[in-house]
Amino acid sequence: MNYPAKQYAPLRRPLAHLDALFNRLYTWRYNPLYHSGALVVACFVVLSVTGLYLLLFYRIGSPYASVERIADQAFAGRWIRSLHRYASDLAVVAALVHAFRMGVQNRAWGPRALAWLSGIVLLGVFLICGWTGYVMVWDTQAQLLAQEGARLLDVFPIFSEPIARAFAGDRAIPSAFFFLNLFAHIAIPVGILLILWIHVSRLARTELLPPRPLTWGMVGVLTVLSVAWPAVLGPEADPLRVPQDVALDLFYNFWVPLSAAVPAGVSWLALVAGLVAVGAIPWLTRPALETVEPSWVDPRFCTGCEQCYHDCPYEAISMVARDDDRPYTVGLVDPDKCVSCGICAGSCAPMGVGPPKRAGRDQLRSVKEFITRHQPSSQDVVLVACSRSAAGWEADDFGGAPVLPVDCVGNVHTSVVEYLVRAGAGGVIVVSCPPRDCWNREGVKWMDARVYDGREAELKDRVDRTRIRVVHAAEAEGRVLAESLALFRSQIGALDRALSERAIELDTTCEQPAVSVAEEVT
Repeated sequence: MNYPAKQYAPLRRPLAHLDALFNRLYTWRYNPLYHSGALVVACFVVLSVTGLYLLLFYRIGSPYASVERIADQAFAGRWIRSLHRYASDLAVVAALVHAFRMGVQNRAWGPRALAWLSGIVLLGVFLICGWTGYVMVWDTQAQLLAQEGARLLDVFPIFSEPIARAFAGDRAIPSAFFFLNLFAHIAIPVGILLILWIHVSRLARTELLPPRPLTWGMVGVLTVLSVAWPAVLGPEADPLRVPQDVALDLFYNFWVPLSAAVPAGVSWLALVAGLVAVGAIPWLTRPALETVEPSWVDPRFCTGCEQCYHDCPYEAISMVARDDDRPYTVGLVDPDKCVSCGICAGSCAPMGVGPPKRAGRDQLRSVKEFITRHQPSSQDVVLVACSRSAAGWEADDFGGAPVLPVDCVGNVHTSVVEYLVRAGAGGVIVVSCPPRDCWNREGVKWMDARVYDGREAELKDRVDRTRIRVVHAAEAEGRVLAESLALFRSQIGALDRALSERAIELDTTCEQPAVSVAEEVT
């Protein structure tokens, strides 16, 4: 296996149970936890649309009064401003959930470090954009943000005079301050789009938005919330007064009381230390090198079909000219992009590509050893189980069903499934994590296509599909797997009985009546 099945168990266990709960509520197709990254993008779209409307009424010459007029628009401005506010909060929550999942699931190391680091930058830029948005309102919360931000920036000797003097109250706040905030609030989203492109640049077939039902459901819930509980506008800022009992946004401005309680230099040191610690996660969580060796192509078996090139979720495979006299191209793996998921091994019919010891030919040797050890009978159902699925996590042996563990079901060559059936197993269940939470992005998707839709390296027609099942069961969904296994066993039993009855009926039909020797001679 690439990773220990229960690595980071204290953190993964609560997450797994939460996933299972949301799967029961929303199904794995629409589980918002599985779409946390895409929800950030959906929120960004909502923020862009609502922000354009708010921009029409905002005035840098009278920031608070213009926001107050927006809030007085009962049929439009009030709930649109609230929707803008709530969508920005949800974006931060979804981004934190997405980062937590990637870290706990050990999906940040190696070639994926770029996505991790750009994601940190993306979240930081999002928070800065939110900071400028709150300051634009110029209520008491904005005043606290501006004053604390000025105190932190004054640590650096790059300004002709301390910025904090602009908020001392002895003179009016310069309109240039509000213009710069407005400009930053509009310009930063352009930078967000650029960083987002970097964030997904090493992924193939990126789905930036959640499924439509989830997207519109999110918009609907936020809209209802905005109408029912509009965002409160605080008192107007007054630099001559110290704000009292200011309600701070939990998701964007939680840091203000912490920062204000210590010297500015300490705040900067804490920020840098936190960024270094979070940024080092890809290197702190990298598995042992020998367990994540990149795939390689054996040119002797490559037929130039390009299936591995099309199936790779990380665009790590390219097709290049051969150095022999064969007329077609050959696959070439870029080790700097390969995460050793092994999906290419499952996509190669002649078994000419894959990670060391996990290519198709290696899998056939392993399954032969598995058959020798377990000797499954026609009454047995074998579980070919992803190490991140219920069968790879739960201690339950699922009624004594033999388990063949794999790193990812997308890595499994269909010849393995065929071999198990032809070796005498009553049935085979391929146990995967939910498709929306595949740790290798598209492993479950391609396995389903190879078994049921005839995708290249498909399960051959000679294999009885009634003896094959693909079950999606997340780590804490042992119940789902147990129920599927019990149902499949009953179906296998019924199938065996039907075959037995048909065999008896056939024998009876073909039986000839007994005749005497005299009758035979006549």
